[in-house]
Amino acid sequence: MKHLPLFFDLAGRRLVVVGEGPAADRRADLARSAGADVVRIAAEGAQAGDFRGAVAAFVATGDLDRDTAVQRLAKAAGVPVNVADRPALCDFILPAIVDRDGIVVAISTGGASPTLATILRGRIEAALPERLGALARLAAAFRAQVNALISDPARRRAFWRRLVDGPAARLALAGDEAGARRVALGDLDAARRAMAPVGIAHIVGAGPGDPDLLTLRAAQLLQEADAILHDELVPAVLLARARRDAEMIAVGKRKGSAGWAQADIERELVRRVRAGQTVVRLKAGDPFIFGRGGEEVDALRAAGLPVSIVPGVTAALGCAASAGIPLTHRRLSSAVTFVSGHGADGREASWPSLAAGLGERGDHTLAIYMGASEAAAVRDRLLNSGASAATPVAIVENGTRADERVSTGRLGDLARLAAAHTARPDAGPSLIIVGDVAALAAVASSPPLAKVS
Repeated sequence: MKHLPLFFDLAGRRLVVVGEGPAADRRADLARSAGADVVRIAAEGAQAGDFRGAVAAFVATGDLDRDTAVQRLAKAAGVPVNVADRPALCDFILPAIVDRDGIVVAISTGGASPTLATILRGRIEAALPERLGALARLAAAFRAQVNALISDPARRRAFWRRLVDGPAARLALAGDEAGARRVALGDLDAARRAMAPVGIAHIVGAGPGDPDLLTLRAAQLLQEADAILHDELVPAVLLARARRDAEMIAVGKRKGSAGWAQADIERELVRRVRAGQTVVRLKAGDPFIFGRGGEEVDALRAAGLPVSIVPGVTAALGCAASAGIPLTHRRLSSAVTFVSGHGADGREASWPSLAAGLGERGDHTLAIYMGASEAAAVRDRLLNSGASAATPVAIVENGTRADERVSTGRLGDLARLAAAHTARPDAGPSLIIVGDVAALAAVASSPPLAKVS
């Protein structure tokens, strides 16, 4: 190891930056962010006395002779110095830094390749949660209590491991710091009494099907889950991204086939979380868009159990984008409505108000979920409510997936178009898009759009 990584407390300490321009500005800003008392000096005006009492100096004049002269002044004053882009003149080097609200990662190549350090920083930033500082604050808040209440070193280590990589951590990283503290208190009490702590449920959106559209947080949770309760519409290629030893439970159902009742799913979630498991409830699309995720959150909260929500790319957005259809368009559509024909307790959408934006001067888009098998009824409701039979429509089956199929036409012919998507035994989930923007799918298909995946 050529350089020893050290973290100095610069709060209130004098630090000198010599030079002008972007390199000097970046170093000054970085030092200020650490609390240093930054003194800026022009390259031509640097004198030996400027460095007296300084903890360190940055030099970035851009000229080798000036850099060398200023470096000698700093060295003569006994001040360690860093000279931008001149490793041979440096007492210390400036690493690439990832700062997550107090959690700091420094990457150094020993001055060999700043570009490589920058690339590595980008990869580390992508892997670290944005709210990591909240997790550090949670650990700091419990340190004294843990040391006082858990005397056995092995149990204490087990508590800390669970705190920073368990249910409380997930709530903190999701922004629920109050919930994280409640769970941590429960874990502390369980550890003190040598009891098994409860687990946590994550209600996770799987997106429309393309595994590359899975959110980073969802992918992380799939690797942490003890059990995954998934919909039938979640494809196998996406489930393959889960931890290999995770228990897979298919709890969804397709229309017309038997499956788990919603109350049974909620009871299973509660049972597993109470048993201490980390459970992912994986839903196609987004759990809060016709996914009944709200009901499952209510059940878990009513049981006093920790739960987090991870949104996903909903089918309307993913399928429309994959088919080249903008749901809103400056010239064609100023609003979009997500509609389902299968409401709870027989409730239906207000079709007259929806159809009002689909006339000759319509500027509205409808994204209709679970409507392909009832295309004739959807067509009739819209036409009877005043929509124009000439309104463009598109049907996107298996949107964003490799076997995506798109049909376009007019509202008056919706039932015939849908039949081509529902007649096959292997038919996938379909989304109906109604409105002038649907006509753009045909335009987008020549030449074909590059797929996201």
